[in-house]
Amino acid sequence: MDSVGLVNPNNFTFAHPPHEFSLESGRRLGPITIRYETYGTLNRKKSNAILVLHAFSGDAHAAGRHSGLDKAPGWWDAMIGPGRAFDTDKYFVICSNVLGGCQGSTGPSSINPDTQKPYGLRFPVITINDMVRAQKALIELLEISSLLAVAGGSMGGMQALEWSVLYPEIVRGRIVLGA
Repeated sequence: MDSVGLVNPNNFTFAHPPHEFSLESGRRLGPITIRYETYGTLNRKKSNAILVLHAFSGDAHAAGRHSGLDKAPGWWDAMIGPGRAFDTDKYFVICSNVLGGCQGSTGPSSINPDTQKPYGLRFPVITINDMVRAQKALIELLEISSLLAVAGGSMGGMQALEWSVLYPEIVRGRIVLGA
């Protein structure tokens, strides 16, 4: 079975002032950048999209390599690619780094626009609900109205469950592991 090969991360920025993102805590945050990667091709009907959600220590880099010099592929490379469980010859797989996750998404190491310094300990508390609503903004950007499945383990599984609660009209299937 082949790998997805070399992949490039993408960034999506939204919630620019004065339209900041309302967190579950009541605080507002913006602008927000979400790092994501995609694998495979979105079909014309946009009906083959699967959102893969990472665990606490994961990030958007689920499969392939960023360069030929990478020592290891993405964290779920064995599952994503041609002929694999998430077959990229059939499915369009999306994996985003969570809000607050720092690996390219807005988090504690990001610059606070009010102070021009990293947020650090001043970064607001982020909930699974906040993560999922930020991912929903990405799915809307990609103009996808229905997800064939949401899949994740551990914290990613918690996000998959939250997707099912918040957006049952969008999520057609769920793969929840160790959550």
